[in-house]
Amino acid sequence: MDKEYVGFATLPNQLHRKSVKKGFDFTLMVAGESGLGKSTLIDSLFLTDLYKDRSLLDAQARVPRTLAIERRAVELEEGGVRVKLTVVDTPGFGDAVDNADCWVPIVDYIDQQFEQFFRDESGLNRKNITDGRVHCCLYFVSPFGHGLRPLDVAFLQAVQHKVNIVPVIGRADALTPREVGAMKEKIREQLEANAISIYQFPDCDSDEDEEFKAQDAELKRSIPFAVVGSNDIVRETKEKAFRGRAYPWGAVEVENPVHCDFLKLRTMLVRTHMQDLKEVTQELHYENYRAQCIQSLTRVGAPRPAPAA
Repeated sequence: MDKEYVGFATLPNQLHRKSVKKGFDFTLMVAGESGLGKSTLIDSLFLTDLYKDRSLLDAQARVPRTLAIERRAVELEEGGVRVKLTVVDTPGFGDAVDNADCWVPIVDYIDQQFEQFFRDESGLNRKNITDGRVHCCLYFVSPFGHGLRPLDVAFLQAVQHKVNIVPVIGRADALTPREVGAMKEKIREQLEANAISIYQFPDCDSDEDEEFKAQDAELKRSIPFAVVGSNDIVRETKEKAFRGRAYPWGAVEVENPVHCDFLKLRTMLVRTHMQDLKEVTQELHYENYRAQCIQSLTRVGAPRPAPAA
């Protein structure tokens, strides 16, 4: 007798419908010195105009500026799937004459989001908790140096156990392909030498198709991503138009994988690893914070030992 059908196979569809109806929260932090195209890249990645009201500061105006934390939120919808995207920007990072401990406000902000989530989770009304925790930090490295600077290393060491770090080389069109390859190798060596933990791609399941496995392997090899952002339309001919940057020597196509890693970064962030970034935030970074909070509360509430007779 054939085994009767019960219906458990519909559970994934049920979970998918429920998740789509509720929508997804995702918080992305961008950090790095000014002038590396952070705002432009975010607008390019999500086809938004989050920074239309931002004015560009000259070098003289940037020098005395202190680091600030800016939050910008937008709701995106594509194919019936809604994403509540929050971008946390850090203008002023690395712009001061003395940048000692300039990352402290960023670390404090990440901890504050953990604290707020912990309070909400421990409260009476836990049905509609807003998740403001930072799920990913895109850290921009300058293409004009020789890999990571001491400031880069100090920042990454300060946040590595609090947030998923994805390093990127900003304005990569300033480098030749050979220079890009050499800089990527240099940054990977520096990350290892300084024992800096960045986001680790999960291993593919054995039942994944070969195309997905190959794509995942290529994403892993591409870290740090060398990126170029632009929402400007470049029209080379009547038939060919693309988003990119035009220069006297030619044009850079943002979505051409030969020119930069923009598509790879977007694939990783949106199509393949957004949920994993959220899960690692919950199961690793937040759980570490939560355990520390509980241990601290336990120590505070523990009875004092009786005095010796």
